[in-house]
Amino acid sequence: MKQLRAALFDLDGTLIDSEGQYTAFWGEIGKKLRPDIEDFALRIKGTTLTNILTTYFPEHLWTDITKAIDDFEETMVFPRIKGAEDFVKELKSRGVKCIIVTSSPPTKMKVLKEREPEFLQLFDRILSAEDFTASKPDPHCYILGAEVAGCQREECIVFEDAFTGLEAGMRAGIFTVGLATGNSREAIQDKCDYVIDDFSDFNYEQLLSIWNK
Repeated sequence: MKQLRAALFDLDGTLIDSEGQYTAFWGEIGKKLRPDIEDFALRIKGTTLTNILTTYFPEHLWTDITKAIDDFEETMVFPRIKGAEDFVKELKSRGVKCIIVTSSPPTKMKVLKEREPEFLQLFDRILSAEDFTASKPDPHCYILGAEVAGCQREECIVFEDAFTGLEAGMRAGIFTVGLATGNSREAIQDKCDYVIDDFSDFNYEQLLSIWNK
C-alpha cells in the first residue's frame, strides 16, 4: 500500500468558501472593462492577479484594478468549506503534511492571516502567488508543493475546485480530488481522479481507499 505523506490544498473554493465573492467582484470588473468576454469571472478563476492583468488588461489599468482587488479583499469574509477544518486536523493527526497552494497574492494572505490565524497555523507551509513561476493551470505550483513537503508526487494528493487548478494537479502527475463547490460534479468529473461535494462526509480512511485503488 502506498504511503500518503502530503495533502496539497487550493484555498478559495477548496478550504475557504469565497468563490462567490470573487465571482461577483470579477463579474463587475468584466462588465466594465472587458464586456467582450461574457464569462470573464469564470475564465480567470484560479489564476494569479499578475496573469489576469497581463492577459486581459492594458498596462495603464493595472494600478486601478490592483487597488480595487486590495480594497475588496479587506472586506471579505472567510467561511470554511464544510468539514475542511476537521479534515485537515485528521490528516495532521495521521502524520500527513498539509500545505496550501494558492494563487492568492501576499496582500490577500496577510488579511487572511490576521483574521484566521488559528486555521492557517494548521498548515505546514503556505505557498502563494509570489512563490510560483507560472499561474495555474501550469503544474509548477503543485510540483513545488510536493518538493517543499519533501515528498515524491506519488506520495501526495491535490484538493482543488477550479478548472485551472484541477488541470494543474493532473498535469503535475498527482492524484487530484475535485470539490464540487463552485462547479457541478458533472462539470469536473472528467477533469480529476475523484469528486467530493465537500469534506463533511469525507475522512482519512475514505481518502486512502480511493487513493490506493
